[in-house]
Amino acid sequence: MSYERFAYLYDNLMKDAPYDKWVEIVLAKLKQYKVEGKELLDLACGTGELSVRLSKAGFRVTGVDLSSDMLTVARAKADENGQLIRFFQQSMAELEGLGQFDAVCIFCDSLNYLETEEDVMNTFKSVSHHLKKGGLLLFDVHSIYKMNQIFLNETFALVEDDISYIWQCYKGNYPNSIEHDLVFFVLDEDTGQYDRFEELHVQRTFSVHEYENWLKEAGFEILDIFADFYDSQPSDNSERIFFIARKND
Repeated sequence: MSYERFAYLYDNLMKDAPYDKWVEIVLAKLKQYKVEGKELLDLACGTGELSVRLSKAGFRVTGVDLSSDMLTVARAKADENGQLIRFFQQSMAELEGLGQFDAVCIFCDSLNYLETEEDVMNTFKSVSHHLKKGGLLLFDVHSIYKMNQIFLNETFALVEDDISYIWQCYKGNYPNSIEHDLVFFVLDEDTGQYDRFEELHVQRTFSVHEYENWLKEAGFEILDIFADFYDSQPSDNSERIFFIARKND
């Protein structure tokens, strides 16, 4: 999937995203589970906002994303912030030639963009191949509750001077999947008129039990599962589920 023009608007739309909380989770969990290395792979890194913050926190970061447009923004952002970060365009399910890492993170529900069980399993296996023994995989996903109770058949909207959008959510082709149909109106400062363009994003999630099984099949030991940025057990109405897993073999 190409994010096209969406890549250049993403940071504006995500300005309130809890990036610092993701960084705090990485720092806390690596300390808790005694991972001392600093080589970190940021999968589905997008525009590099988290990659830059992790680099500033002392990690040697490599960022990977499927979108060339996102990576263009990410490289410029790293340069502007004086951070030396390697960026590669690859699928998270088919990683190759990136080296070995002490930690791999897949945050901001990026794993939910994988629509099939096979792609999720291949991603876990691919990550395992790039993790050092004892290294950690940290990721979050939308819960089934969020997909079916918060997104499904809902419409969201934003109206600002320079950008507006209408975001409609429909049932996808797979169980627990959502099609996010977005229509943007973006101000062209040169003409004073608004450009209209559309994006379709599809996300799917699975049960906690399924993620657990696939992690174990890929050679991971599950260390922690918690919800909504807090070290609390997931409940029936949790929206974001976090997994911390360690490569043991």
